[in-house]
Amino acid sequence: MAYSPAVASKAFCYILSCVILMTVFACASAPRPNPALQSYVLDYDTPVDPSLQASLQSIDAELRARYGMTEEQTAIGVLDLDHLRLAMLRPDSIQYAASVAKIGILLAYFQLHPDAATHLDPQTRHELGMMIKISSNEMAAKYSRQLGLREIQQVLNSYGFYDAAHGGGIWMGKHYGPGSERIGDPVANHSHAATVRQLLRYYLMLEQGKLVSPAASRTMREIFASPDIPHEDLKFTKALSGRNLQILRKSGTWEDWLHDTADVTGPGRHYILIGLTHHPKGDEYLGDLAIAVDDLMIKAAQ
Repeated sequence: MAYSPAVASKAFCYILSCVILMTVFACASAPRPNPALQSYVLDYDTPVDPSLQASLQSIDAELRARYGMTEEQTAIGVLDLDHLRLAMLRPDSIQYAASVAKIGILLAYFQLHPDAATHLDPQTRHELGMMIKISSNEMAAKYSRQLGLREIQQVLNSYGFYDAAHGGGIWMGKHYGPGSERIGDPVANHSHAATVRQLLRYYLMLEQGKLVSPAASRTMREIFASPDIPHEDLKFTKALSGRNLQILRKSGTWEDWLHDTADVTGPGRHYILIGLTHHPKGDEYLGDLAIAVDDLMIKAAQ
């Protein structure tokens, strides 16, 4: 075939477009470099930022009044990853987690299959993405049965994500499907449980590349992103739609236990937001919470 400048130009443009798309995806799946963030530790002694704490308290009080909720029906937290500012309300109050506990299955899979960090087959990647992004009970049960409930919890415990002496934490004690196997958490006897503090720690360590390994954390983030699977349009993602944000999240819904958890990145802001509610109006509260907190982060960046 004779050389054609027009064809060559089109080929170059096509290759350049592919490179740009690959770069965009890589940026979405990899955390932004922040040396101070790498050494940041969130534990039971980590202080809150007074200004952010006051703002979060005000937002919570206003939203609870709007929807007729008591303090015991909400537990929330924010970690500003750009400025390392922390705010939490009722961070160690253990809640029934619903599907939020599926993040424990994801962590255990990579902990118990270290080669998956760099050699994950496409089917497993997609199925884990369905478990996280659209909360597939079928996929969650498939992998929790493969791994074993006790083994999953041992992994969570090894990272300190559950501590009975400090109110509990993330607990994965039942398959998301038929079956009688159930292991209740020691603090509240929930089959699935979580606290705000430990959920913040999970996303923080994922961002730092400290869950299993930097390579495993990167692949886990890609699974949270799963661009081939659309977000569920509810809670945080519904409220923040149209704000030019990348949201890595896991929500949970069971009766009036309504939760959302997310790592949010946008122009001038990067933060983790956790919201746990036990009230029929929980979804509305969470949507308004997401908007109010994102507005706070925008203001902080100005």
